[in-house]
Amino acid sequence: MTTPFAVAHVVAHGEPYDIGFAHGTALRERLRAFLDDGVARLNHLLPAAVSIVGLSGDIAAHRAEITRSTPRLADEIAGLAAGAELTLDEATLLQLRREIAGYQRIPNRGDCTVYARPGMLAQTVDLNGNLDDQIAVLEVGHGDHRALVLSFAGLLGYLGVNSRGLAVGLNLVLGGHWGPGVPPYLVIRHLLDTATSVESAVSALRSLPFASSRTIVLADAAETACVEVIGDQYRVMAARESVHTNHFLAPDFISRDELNVFARNSSLHRLRTAESALRALPADAAPDEHFAVLSKPPICVADNGDIRRERTVAAVVLDTENGTLHLRPGDPRLSRTRSFTL
Repeated sequence: MTTPFAVAHVVAHGEPYDIGFAHGTALRERLRAFLDDGVARLNHLLPAAVSIVGLSGDIAAHRAEITRSTPRLADEIAGLAAGAELTLDEATLLQLRREIAGYQRIPNRGDCTVYARPGMLAQTVDLNGNLDDQIAVLEVGHGDHRALVLSFAGLLGYLGVNSRGLAVGLNLVLGGHWGPGVPPYLVIRHLLDTATSVESAVSALRSLPFASSRTIVLADAAETACVEVIGDQYRVMAARESVHTNHFLAPDFISRDELNVFARNSSLHRLRTAESALRALPADAAPDEHFAVLSKPPICVADNGDIRRERTVAAVVLDTENGTLHLRPGDPRLSRTRSFTL
């Protein structure tokens, strides 16, 4: 097996601006090339072309909310811009690509599948845009609080595990109005920077204005939870073990689900498959046993050659006890495991 793309490993500790500057400096050429590729590849995905200038109003509105709610992350974005020699709008756009893309109701075969039990969280990362070549692992922290963060194309957050024993994953769910707010990827980074448990993460989530609907999946040494978010409404489902795909599970959110029927059928199929696989896994299953689950259809979604369609671009197993992020970049069936430990 081979790793199809290089995985950047960026280690940065200190104040937010300094962390962002180190991140931007390390990936300067990669990020410039990505932005120049159809405006961060958005023009390969959207029906009408966009530009940084044309998006400036939306970017400014989101940046205002990011600055108000998560000022340390706003400082880190400024540092990213300086280190990568980007404009502040460009660095902010990298955090907002999913919100700019908006709802994608075209039929697709999948998106992220997540499952968690105390001490671990595992998931596939299904994205469009051929983002395998933009994977990075950020090791960031301030003082004795540190986190390992999976990142794509300059994102400050996506998923990860912190030194306090909290793992955070996510699913895309479609519902409600998307508008200016904190992008869920930055929400996750905020949790990794500040939360110490599932309980404290749930509490922190309630104070943040989400820019788009999402499910946040949490795990610590004792419990797990799925938090479904539509606008300023939250539904928390705490459990010993959790599994989530891309349709709402909270009873009063189900009628607000905007998934098309094809995507919903895929999501239901992956949910049942993951639930069955998790029941069969021993409590002390090794990372490779989890990757075996994440590497099989329908959980693993193969590339069909269409940049607009979601496919599995990475698989991750997070170990909260040891502060380890195990990663298979690209199609997990074709790559070796890389492990990063705090």
